[in-house]
Amino acid sequence: MELRYGTNPQQRRAEVSPTRSGQWPVRLLNGEPSFINLLDALNAWQLVSEASAALGKPAAASFKHVSPAGAAVSGPLDAVIEELYGLGDSTLGTLASAYLRARDADPKSSYGDFAAVSHPVDDELADLLSRVICDGIVAPGYAPGTVERLSRKKNGRFLVLEVDGAAAPPPRETREVFGLRLTQDRDQLPLTRDLFTLRHGDITAAQQDDLLLGLAVLRYTQSNSVCYLRDGMALGIGAGQQSRVDCTRLAGAKTDTWWLRRHPALRGLDFKPGIRRQERINWQVRFIEGDLTPDEESRFAQVLRAPATSLTPQERAHWLGTLTGVSFVSDGALPFRDNVDHAQRHGVSAIAEPGGSVRSGEVEAACREHGIALAHTGLRLFHH
Repeated sequence: MELRYGTNPQQRRAEVSPTRSGQWPVRLLNGEPSFINLLDALNAWQLVSEASAALGKPAAASFKHVSPAGAAVSGPLDAVIEELYGLGDSTLGTLASAYLRARDADPKSSYGDFAAVSHPVDDELADLLSRVICDGIVAPGYAPGTVERLSRKKNGRFLVLEVDGAAAPPPRETREVFGLRLTQDRDQLPLTRDLFTLRHGDITAAQQDDLLLGLAVLRYTQSNSVCYLRDGMALGIGAGQQSRVDCTRLAGAKTDTWWLRRHPALRGLDFKPGIRRQERINWQVRFIEGDLTPDEESRFAQVLRAPATSLTPQERAHWLGTLTGVSFVSDGALPFRDNVDHAQRHGVSAIAEPGGSVRSGEVEAACREHGIALAHTGLRLFHH
């Protein structure tokens, strides 16, 4: 099948074919995908499929640039998500709730995402997708009429992919780079609670679930990568950093933003009528970041009906100190204790990492010092 283009539009010739003759694991139901669209879809599907299998719940992911911006399993929606999407007193089913929880981890980055869900798309999710800025969806099936509805989105360009949920990928993976063909075994090790070897403290069943979700997230996130999670949803994902502690700090900053969006001062921002959801999100995030340029300050004032009240450093620190029960997962061994020192600033109470670093003793000592439970997995999850 010919693709719209390769990684970039100037790479005009691009195509995809099944590795097993005639056996397509996915079907294109609408749209014309690009190279990156397919990478997003295939990685996102594997993430939600493994997360759902590990946790026994519907799972969803919001993908951008071949890494998840967010991922979650089904669960309750808090007041912030309900307000953002105008849900009022209505309740959402498991699949739609999983996607909104996934999208809420980093709603700024999820603008124009590729969505994936572990179960067939129902009417409720199709209705939700028709109202958010999203480029495509991959799922193992679609309720009658949902494909037709989604196909009208983006003037008919919305991508709809149906994956064969029973399809098993080949045991070997191959890619070609600069005239060389690289082949490796596919990483097929199941993600189960048996992976966790407790090194310090106690890890609750709920924390184990969050850690398992984190393992599934990181298996399909560009490395180096770490993930902060709570209550079955990612709060902050850091991807593709050369330094692991930079990744930890980046994901921690996203986690802080997620929590600060729940502060009464942020929820009380009085936007003028007609300001779109994504514009409100972007202004909330910039307001939280606290470094508005003079031009941004002027434009921010123009979208508000009443002036915004900035948080003092003390108010900000107090609110962030109320975030607890966060779990932290790393795709590679923590090489220094600085990762733990930074993670504890974001409400982390449980960490899972491969272990085996020459300084693993120092990492464990840092966890003991901060009262953080630590589990080793013995499993590196690099993804490139």
